[in-house]
Amino acid sequence: MGTDLSRRAVLGGVGMVSMGAGLMVGSAQGQPAAAAASPVRGIATTVKFSTGTEPPRTPAPPLATDCHHHVYDARFPPDPRTQLRPPDASPEDYRALARRLGTQRSVLVTPSTYGTDNRLHLQAMRELGPERTRMVAVVDTSVTDAQLREMHEAGVRGIRFNLVQAGVTTLEMLEPLSARVQPMGWHTQIHMLGDQIADNEALFARLPAPIVFDHLGRIPMDKGVEHRGYQTVRRMLDAGKAWVKLSGAYMDTKVGPAGRWSDTVPVARGYATGAPERCVWASDWPHVTEPAEKPDDAALFDLLTEWVPDEAARRRVLVDNAAVLYAFPRA
Repeated sequence: MGTDLSRRAVLGGVGMVSMGAGLMVGSAQGQPAAAAASPVRGIATTVKFSTGTEPPRTPAPPLATDCHHHVYDARFPPDPRTQLRPPDASPEDYRALARRLGTQRSVLVTPSTYGTDNRLHLQAMRELGPERTRMVAVVDTSVTDAQLREMHEAGVRGIRFNLVQAGVTTLEMLEPLSARVQPMGWHTQIHMLGDQIADNEALFARLPAPIVFDHLGRIPMDKGVEHRGYQTVRRMLDAGKAWVKLSGAYMDTKVGPAGRWSDTVPVARGYATGAPERCVWASDWPHVTEPAEKPDDAALFDLLTEWVPDEAARRRVLVDNAAVLYAFPRA
């Protein structure tokens, strides 16, 4: 219990702890733990649901963490209340992405497709290795305390509310579920559009558990830092109530990959300079919102050098912050 209390203090804004030692595991390329002190260069390889084959120009720091990705498997039926029906994307497919990027830890997120059925992602967490994988689940108010405890033991560290794609969670569930998961040190992950975030600032401010905003807060990039959703997220970051995922550059850009998603830079850099201890990075693979052309994941990883130009700050985003937020074990 002491560990959980200490972690909640950090999540609540008391301060950051040094997680430099991290989890001593082999790299995505099979390097032994002793060799993990040097940067991890990705390898050229084909990855399903990703454009290109080359690795990022920028090597990943040891224990770099991808804080948001999914898997899909047709053997697990979709919830009839949901809309997205992506093709299969397996843990082995994801391993190819990790090898290409050089990342060594990851966080699975149950997508809207499966409603509150977390079985596939719990299984994938075991396949990818519980020592280097965490998970964010989807639950509703019918979940029992025993089920929450069981998920915690498996490696779940948060619950997600997707209010962009039609699904099984509602805004009314947010406050009671936040109160139930806060004692375990979990967070509530919010996928909402920027205007929705601004409209619900008062609700977010009274939630007991920390909040993690998905995909840059879904800010319309033609409005950028002037948008009220951005300003809401910044106020919550500054108050120590929230975190933000530096991810999903392709979702709200107006310039797209041809413009190297340059219109996302002011928003992402604003978060990272304003609250460098409360930002994490994620791929959002397999990019199910992009049915026509998948993005180049190496280019998205390299974009982080523009979002967070300082190397030490980037390491904090990729390694230290993720270790705190998802409670990866220390060596």
